[in-house]
Amino acid sequence: MQCKILLIDDDKELLAITRRYLENHGLKVAYSSNPLKAVKTLTETKKDKPDLIITDAEMPELDGFNVCRIIKNTPSLSKIPIIMISGKKIKEEDMLTGYAKGADDYLVKPLSFPILLAKIKILLAQQDEYSKHKRTIKEWDMFIDRDERILKIKNKKIKLTRKEFDLLVILLSKQGKIVSVPYLLEAIWGYDSELYNDSHTVEVHVSSLRKKIGPNIAKHITKITGHGYKME
Repeated sequence: MQCKILLIDDDKELLAITRRYLENHGLKVAYSSNPLKAVKTLTETKKDKPDLIITDAEMPELDGFNVCRIIKNTPSLSKIPIIMISGKKIKEEDMLTGYAKGADDYLVKPLSFPILLAKIKILLAQQDEYSKHKRTIKEWDMFIDRDERILKIKNKKIKLTRKEFDLLVILLSKQGKIVSVPYLLEAIWGYDSELYNDSHTVEVHVSSLRKKIGPNIAKHITKITGHGYKME
């Protein structure tokens, strides 16, 4: 089945160029230069949802951060991966804000179309992988539904970003084993470890995950200096 991508960007020229590139690589593309209209259509349409959304960060009336927030807080849309792109909001804090709003990846302009395509393929592949493994995990006071991407601790739902959720599931699935930083960067972020091996990216997300799951569970996550992380 041909995957459908939704592009949201008020830069009509970049929108057209991106659309043509993705269509030339076998993807079905819907697009909108009006974020308010795009979000309204998404939330009101019951069928033909996109498989992935790409949104610009800086847009009038409704910026990409709020587009992401609305989509991730709408139950029928929350599982759709989102890639945020930006030419101005490119500082670390901007990217972390994007991830906190639920973005699955954050790319800066000028956009590398081959990198964008690679990120799309990774996120779609991850979606396929989750659809194959509809199972739950129970450990300590946690209940995890991998298919619905839900975490509950003592029956209380804990809101995680997609990266934090994937990080927790990987550490649990490899419990007792050291999970290297390069492996996490490749499995969760899609980075080529030979080109990008910044442990700070993982460290920030581990820190955020620890805070959300609380000290009683966070104490089971151990940092192995120079190697990676292990969940005991």
